[in-house]
Amino acid sequence: MSGLPDPRIPAGPIADAWQRTKEGLPLISPLRKGQIDVLVVGTGLAGASAAATLAQQGYRVTVLSFHDSPRRAHSVAAQGGINAARSVAVDGDSVSRLFTDTLKGGDFRARESGCQRLAEISSGIIDQCVAQGVPFAREYGGSLATRSFGGALVSRTFYARGQTGQQLLYGAYQALMRQVELGRVRLLTRRDVLELITVDGVARGVVARHLLSGALEIHTARTVLLCTGGYSNVYFLSTNALKSNASAIWRAHRKGALFANPCFTQIHPTCIPSGDAFQSKLTLMSESLRNDGRIWLPLETGDQRSAEDIPEQERDYFLERLYPSYGNMAPRDVASRRARELCNAGRGVGPGGLSVFLDLTDAIKTEGREAIAARYGNLMKMYERISGDDPYRKPMRIYPAPHYTMGGLWVDYQLMSSIPGLFVLGEANYSEHGANRLGASALMQGLADGYFIAPSTVTAWLAGNAAPDVTPDHSACREALESTLRRIETMLGSGGTTPVDSFHRELGAVMIDSCGISRDAEGLRDGLSQVEALEKRFHGEVRVPGEAAGPNAELEKALRVSDFFGLAQLMLRDALAREESCGAHFREEHQSPEGEARRDDVNFAHIAAWEHQDGAEPIRHSETLQFTALQPSTRSYR
Repeated sequence: MSGLPDPRIPAGPIADAWQRTKEGLPLISPLRKGQIDVLVVGTGLAGASAAATLAQQGYRVTVLSFHDSPRRAHSVAAQGGINAARSVAVDGDSVSRLFTDTLKGGDFRARESGCQRLAEISSGIIDQCVAQGVPFAREYGGSLATRSFGGALVSRTFYARGQTGQQLLYGAYQALMRQVELGRVRLLTRRDVLELITVDGVARGVVARHLLSGALEIHTARTVLLCTGGYSNVYFLSTNALKSNASAIWRAHRKGALFANPCFTQIHPTCIPSGDAFQSKLTLMSESLRNDGRIWLPLETGDQRSAEDIPEQERDYFLERLYPSYGNMAPRDVASRRARELCNAGRGVGPGGLSVFLDLTDAIKTEGREAIAARYGNLMKMYERISGDDPYRKPMRIYPAPHYTMGGLWVDYQLMSSIPGLFVLGEANYSEHGANRLGASALMQGLADGYFIAPSTVTAWLAGNAAPDVTPDHSACREALESTLRRIETMLGSGGTTPVDSFHRELGAVMIDSCGISRDAEGLRDGLSQVEALEKRFHGEVRVPGEAAGPNAELEKALRVSDFFGLAQLMLRDALAREESCGAHFREEHQSPEGEARRDDVNFAHIAAWEHQDGAEPIRHSETLQFTALQPSTRSYR
């Protein structure tokens, strides 16, 4: 590859650009679709919705899932809600406002055409999900209820108590299983994708490992859709499920897919703090709790009194103080950074002084315990089970932790990567969230990609790119299979004595320290050196017990951590190259006297897209962002 492919951004005004684009896309006869194979990797919201819709259109769809059931995909963990611009909203929400909030929330580092399309599609997503029976919360009169999320001044988040992701996933799951029952979808569970297969530069399949038998399998199709989620597990401790790996997108990157803005990673402000050094997973408390909860710290440094003993006048509701317009609903990057600053200054609470209070006392006094339980009951129970404290009686302790990744494989307007025939959906791609995703927009994007965008653009690709079938004995398939087998044999034969988790934990500590909430050039360079050294140690000292045949959880971890080393280095290089602060990417050298992010629109109003080179440093390309409907402005929430 040389240079950046055409992003295929539609010409003309961005309003209705998607409608114009869609109407101009070529079609395929429904009868012909039944002869075309499509491969979907991943069964979260993006994957399940895309597979179900493509099968409904008539394609022969094969779906690979890491899990024993699509219902275990990590989308199930999303709690708070899904954004949508609906004319029924009581506070006058509109497509224009959602577009503005999304583009501004991402600190003007996303394509405006994509943000506009997402806002236009959003209402249709709610209609689709209601028709599927998703039990959204409703008002007394039967209309859909909404609540607020960070970075918005209107109430546009639709929800199903604290289980929105689960209920939306069940809707997509039942649509998928209907197609399985009809024989249009072949669902293969417990498959870990370890390599992409390309033929003449076009994506034509994958190599997957069967997680129970250990067998390597080749799956081919006319086109491949990667819907495999994000990569926050590079940090070791994150809100992602332990099985959330980045192998599919990382192997695609090594095969030629550009990786966009890998340093754009989100630190969520409301996680339950880690219990000890050996904890391997963090639990998120929904941002929706900030609707009724107030975030505060003691005014005095080192105040160790319990929250109930600190009088009102000795509390600092710092988000309300610093951001009077948005208050506790300041966006995630801002809230996390402010909390971390005060904790570093010695005002944090709990073990290590890493936490702040999220306090629902006022809301409980005003509205009553039953009203709060009706909104957040399952979240309150979850917090009590994990922490041992009753959140109805004493404030919760929360702290910022790695959560969502805005970076991902570069895609054009039609969601195709720089490898022809390889589409990337949901969190796996870099598209509409820019440098910071607003709360409740992840579910919106995943379903927009799967239900509405990919079914049109995948068809358009297939209509214009006829190709003969590729069988497993094709030389490209054999080469991909053999290279995967060599990786596994090398890993099992490493002969070291150090467990995989030990390296992963060390990698996470380096990354959160050098490429976490804030970064600086010296720390990034040091982090890069540490990760390079750690990767060398890993390949010489790691111990991977067991065999290739049969289940081998340590081998699974070793393969994914091996990929994390390369991805971590790319994140550090990207953060080092982007000499500005924007959204979640906060460079200490580039901030205002008030400590706010300082963008550099002259030199960095672009998407950085990295090209892999074997044995050499990656090449950084850039796609200049154009703004016509909304000009970049200072992103202020004060």
